[in-house]
Amino acid sequence: MLGSTAVSAHVLAAAPFIHRAGQLDVRVATSEEEIAAAQALRYRIFYDEMGAEPTPAMARARRDIDDYDSVCDHLLVIDHGLDGKPHVVGTYRMLRQVVAAMHRGFYSAGEYDLTPLLKTSAEGGQLLELGRSCVAPEYRNNATISLLWRGIASYLQTHGISHMFGCASLHGTEPAAHAVELSYLYHHHLAPPELRARALDHVPMDRIPADRYDPRAASRALPPLVKGYLRVGAMVGDGAFVDRQFNTVDVFVVMPVERITRRYLDRFTANDAD
Repeated sequence: MLGSTAVSAHVLAAAPFIHRAGQLDVRVATSEEEIAAAQALRYRIFYDEMGAEPTPAMARARRDIDDYDSVCDHLLVIDHGLDGKPHVVGTYRMLRQVVAAMHRGFYSAGEYDLTPLLKTSAEGGQLLELGRSCVAPEYRNNATISLLWRGIASYLQTHGISHMFGCASLHGTEPAAHAVELSYLYHHHLAPPELRARALDHVPMDRIPADRYDPRAASRALPPLVKGYLRVGAMVGDGAFVDRQFNTVDVFVVMPVERITRRYLDRFTANDAD
């Protein structure tokens, strides 16, 4: 079925999940059917809801598809009780450095100069790029988000990741509309030089002096995904990037795994076999 988020129960039964909570579980996709369902969810969120511009092929299939899907791992939250069959209701796309090096590099390299981060990773540890994050509207709650983070935490431990990074988005393509949020991120969460990726088509973020806006109000105005990243120690790169296809203003986010508190990681990795 075109654009379906459903997955066959027998496909899911053939592979393990990371954790289950009620009728939801989180897992890494092991089949083309699961990936196609994640792509269908991405289409509904990015194109139908957020106003991104699909290619003709994507519009026909009603799936968000690109060349990176075949080399990435896909983290999924599955609802096993929706309309009597399982559906993908949340997803993340994950690309490890060792895999990126064997193919076409990182997706974010199309928007940001990753040289500082790549130099840092050469000293030890592996990078993990996070992308294509989305959750179905009715599942945007703590239960779903916690499952996604539990899946990420398990993945970090399995693959020895030292830094996570990716692009987080502000809706719309007018940086001036996000002047307060961009300025807050620049003034309060700018990454140190050794981790500071710089936008290739550089849009300045320090648009308002630090003493000319309310930082608490600016923080509250950030999208939930960005606020979640900041809570676990994320920092931002230098400059925003306007992504006209996806109708967003992007900021680069980097999260050293060692800065994610031990209590937080323990919360999401304990009892994964439950």
